[in-house]
Amino acid sequence: MTETATTATRPAHPVRQLLAASVGNAVEWYDWYAYTFLATYIADQVFPKSTGNSLVPLLSTFAVFAVGFFMRPVGGLLMGAVADRHGRRAALTVTILLMGGSSLLVGITPTYAAVGVLAPIVLVLARLLQGLSVGGEFAASTTFLVESAGPGRRGLFSSFQYVSTSIGQLIASGIAALLVSVLAEGQMDGWGWRVPFLAGAVLSLVGFWIRQGAQETRSERHDRPGLFDALRHHPRQSLLICGITAGGTLAYYTWTSYLPTYAELNTDIDKSQALLAGTISLAFFALLQPVGGLLSDRFGRKPLLLFFGLGFALLSVPLLHALTGSFGSLLLTQCAGMVLLTGFTSISAAVNAEVFPARVRAAGIGFPYSLTVALFGGTAPYMGTWFKEIGHSGLFPWYVAVLCLVSSAVYLRLPESAHRELDR
Repeated sequence: MTETATTATRPAHPVRQLLAASVGNAVEWYDWYAYTFLATYIADQVFPKSTGNSLVPLLSTFAVFAVGFFMRPVGGLLMGAVADRHGRRAALTVTILLMGGSSLLVGITPTYAAVGVLAPIVLVLARLLQGLSVGGEFAASTTFLVESAGPGRRGLFSSFQYVSTSIGQLIASGIAALLVSVLAEGQMDGWGWRVPFLAGAVLSLVGFWIRQGAQETRSERHDRPGLFDALRHHPRQSLLICGITAGGTLAYYTWTSYLPTYAELNTDIDKSQALLAGTISLAFFALLQPVGGLLSDRFGRKPLLLFFGLGFALLSVPLLHALTGSFGSLLLTQCAGMVLLTGFTSISAAVNAEVFPARVRAAGIGFPYSLTVALFGGTAPYMGTWFKEIGHSGLFPWYVAVLCLVSSAVYLRLPESAHRELDR
């Protein structure tokens, strides 16, 4: 194949690239996490309450949350293939428009009292579209971010994957906390919970506009790979992505999304205090990410991964058992977990991108990563709530610890890739 001259191998304006990926990613994850923060209100309005068990509507809401995750592998595969075949920017444009539409659909979902079973059906459809979008977003934006980095900066650029997700979460949790504090209970239940989703639809248009100025990073030298080329030709790398991700995704969704709800279910902490603790710890987490990325560029990826994996294997149980009904207890537990979690989140994009060749990088990352997130990250809120329902809430911290220990075994055998040239 004749090589065509291209400027897509390394963009001339990496900061602009960073902004384009980060802003769009923040908008995507704002929508995704608004659902988690407002789960209790959605449960009251969209699911029937006649079961006699107050946890059943909440379990149903988290089950729908998990269903959305199971569309992520499809999104990772399809949008990853679009990114590998037609360019990273094309895939990023599609994903953010999908997220805007699905956020709008959540915002206008009717109540169970108004339309009966149609209400949860509409919600499930919206979550499926969101899952498709987010799965594709990670595949394309991970590849886009790392390929945009200059020499010795892949870890730093990688860290902005979770800086931007944290910003999205902060905006979502901040709006949720503001609404809870200024609206009466009846207003929040009636229409207040819809506001963040309607705002998310508008924000997606902002992200779409910003991404139009991004520069393509896919080289024109590459042919257009088939949908399953990455799985067919790189099965070992696909399994490696699963092992790298399993413990990290469970710890991430437990600490950044589910912990306020976990504290509400297992202690007597006030809902507004739980949301405030989550917001403060997320801001702390966002500040830590570039530090982790820079450390990995200097000292390698493996030390940080092992710091995360072994740290959670040893400390998940004592940290979660230390929760009391106080604001300080929850905040300290969350912040301690965020420090450990940074060893994974700050470099996961770089580690994943360094596993696959450029030709199939987006789809190669997207499918196994999203499948693992669906199996272990998306089910974290459901599993924690289910353990509580069956009377064994103390088992959930052990579940987190064991899975992080399994991933640590993978990290031990992982070849160091921080200082290798990235295949382009």
